[in-house]
Amino acid sequence: MPPLTRTSDGQERRVGVEIELSGLTITETAELVRETLFGAKGFGAGGGEMLHPGRYEIALRGDPAGDWQVELDFAFLKSLGRRSRSQDDLGDAVGELAEDLLRMVAERIVPVEVISPPLPLSRLAEFNTIIESLRAAGARGTADDPTYAFGMQLNPEVPATDVDSIRQYLQAFLCLEDWLRERAAVDLTRRLTFFAEPFPKGYVRLAIAPHYSPNRTQLIDDYLDANPTRNRTLDMLPLFTHLDEARVRARVQDERIKSRPTLHYRLPNSEVDKPGWDLSVPWNDWLVVERLAADPARLESLCSKYSAYLNNTLERLTGDWKQECQQWLSKNGLLS
Repeated sequence: MPPLTRTSDGQERRVGVEIELSGLTITETAELVRETLFGAKGFGAGGGEMLHPGRYEIALRGDPAGDWQVELDFAFLKSLGRRSRSQDDLGDAVGELAEDLLRMVAERIVPVEVISPPLPLSRLAEFNTIIESLRAAGARGTADDPTYAFGMQLNPEVPATDVDSIRQYLQAFLCLEDWLRERAAVDLTRRLTFFAEPFPKGYVRLAIAPHYSPNRTQLIDDYLDANPTRNRTLDMLPLFTHLDEARVRARVQDERIKSRPTLHYRLPNSEVDKPGWDLSVPWNDWLVVERLAADPARLESLCSKYSAYLNNTLERLTGDWKQECQQWLSKNGLLS
């Protein structure tokens, strides 16, 4: 568990989990999730009801935390799948054939995605049971094919939305990003597709500099000036949209950005087919961010150390921040 398990209003913090995979159809995946989760829990009458918003999406209803989603991770095809085959532009044989061909191609390279609702921290381990069921049924992950760029994403709810709390999480992550990237061993295909780009070092220098203490507006503006994109290892846009939607929408026109009081950690690979791998692997790395963000004195110390490193050209050329970071974390008792 992280040091801060409750929000500022006393509620248990929640975490959403997303995992991408191949080897199973949307229907097969949804049936496995329903059997694994609802068969064991039986969340009242109708638990695990399967809804079909479109031909490439399934929602599982009945969990008190919210609906589970299973879908083909292809926005254009999903938009086609939400429309009736009888509509003028898709109702003819050519339109149907085009969609079917697109589906067949997509099913070879586009992952099926399982998306949990925001789960209370005390329920987070349940996702491991789902991973085990998917693995046993033949689900495949990032390393199964050179064309796969599959990932696992964590959406931890922030314990508080005041500017200092958010700044501390952001600074903790920026100091640890290179170390986390090495720990995650990000797959080559995901790196080549620019799925989760590192933060520009110019922005890192600004955000971890001594005495950087912006108000909320300045924190968001500084972020948007350097990062007007979802394509970051820690995507802050959902949280900033939750705090100031008009400001974010004016700078970033992307319908995929959803307003929510969470951080969006996009770095880990999906290794669902690897024996022994489960949520605890990326989660334990994320906990280091949590511990550092919750310890202002140690955070200030590491920010100062990393700032000096980035501003020393010789040290950047000859040093190894990942190794220095590992040593510092171990010395300061922040590793589990």
